Amino acid sequence: MAVWALGINHTTAPLDLRGRFAFAIDQVEPTLRALRGALTRQPEAALISTCNRTEIYCACEQPQLQHTLDWLAHSGGVSPELLRAHSYTLQDGLAARHAFRVASGLDSMVLGEPQILGQIKDAVRAAEAAGALGTTLSQLFQRSFAVAKEVRTSTEIGAHSISMAAAAVRLAGQLFEDLSEVKILFVGAGEMIDLCATHFAAKTPKSITIANRTLSRGEELASKFGAEVMRLADLPDRLHEFDAVVSCTASSLPIIGLGSVERALKRRRRRPMFMVDLAVPRDVEVEVKELEDIYLYTVDDLAGVVQTAQANRQAAVAQAEAIVDAGVQSFLHWLEQRNSVPLIQQLNAQTDEWRATEIARARKLLAKGEDIEAVLEAMSRGLTQKMLHGALAELRAGDTAARERATTAVQHFFLRKER
Repeated sequence: MAVWALGINHTTAPLDLRGRFAFAIDQVEPTLRALRGALTRQPEAALISTCNRTEIYCACEQPQLQHTLDWLAHSGGVSPELLRAHSYTLQDGLAARHAFRVASGLDSMVLGEPQILGQIKDAVRAAEAAGALGTTLSQLFQRSFAVAKEVRTSTEIGAHSISMAAAAVRLAGQLFEDLSEVKILFVGAGEMIDLCATHFAAKTPKSITIANRTLSRGEELASKFGAEVMRLADLPDRLHEFDAVVSCTASSLPIIGLGSVERALKRRRRRPMFMVDLAVPRDVEVEVKELEDIYLYTVDDLAGVVQTAQANRQAAVAQAEAIVDAGVQSFLHWLEQRNSVPLIQQLNAQTDEWRATEIARARKLLAKGEDIEAVLEAMSRGLTQKMLHGALAELRAGDTAARERATTAVQHFFLRKER
């Protein structure tokens, strides 16, 4: 069984290219069905899509890396050559190692960040719902969860990292002297916005407003912070009211356009606006960054702000990598055992056939009144001859090298002492 992975992430591809391959969680099931239909033998498949990465994991008798890359390039509307230049392909042990490192937060923009594990679990549930997950990938991901848990409980891998949300607060603090005088708008109501709102609320801003397409979800989040709720449709008319805007939605198109920001600046009389776009694809049109008095940061921009205590972290990284190594070896051992299953099944089928033949012959002899001891002797002799026939034939072969190999095998399987 071959396992392979194809992916792009924040280290290999620019933000706009990653945006072409971003899939909302409700798109995962149909996407997996389309992928499996495009490949031969419908391999096991799973799709992980976050703001920093999109990765496809597959398992089948034979790897189909090129076909997988061609399909993903077509789905994103780019050439295979462009995708190949900004992606990575991994197979078997390297694919397992990568999955374990990703789940453990070792491959994240913010080292040790915990959100990625929940995102992978969501992806696995979506793959299960699509009927795309089989024994091999199930084992891969269950083992990745176990490795991630051990990394987080046995090391301090995430103890010294600053989250994207904390980095956004730090940047806002550099622009505004006093965050308690700042009116903040959060666009979206997902996990990342919840995390950002928690960090900003700790600075007691002047006001917090949640804008969301679904009012009920927005109200649920707003109740945690005593915030106001507004409809997403009202955003263009009210954007000028806010000093800071943090956006992270699953929209496939920008929801904050250049025109609405220009009008907001005019109404604000050029007072600066701080904007953080954590969405992939972008929530804010890229041209907005060129406007004066707009301080717009994307997820890639925040990467330069995220600080970690390097010296304190190195020991934890080394410990985590050792845990990953052990997990990879365990998975590869399991995979090798799985590769023997078809041969074991063939052996069982063959011995069942021999047994059935000899039992049928014994029953006929008994029906004729033959002596039971003689029948049992004949049955055991028949089974023994059938089991030894192949080995004896190889020992009599004319090829010297073949006879030597057969001799070694016979001695190993038939003449060794019981363990």
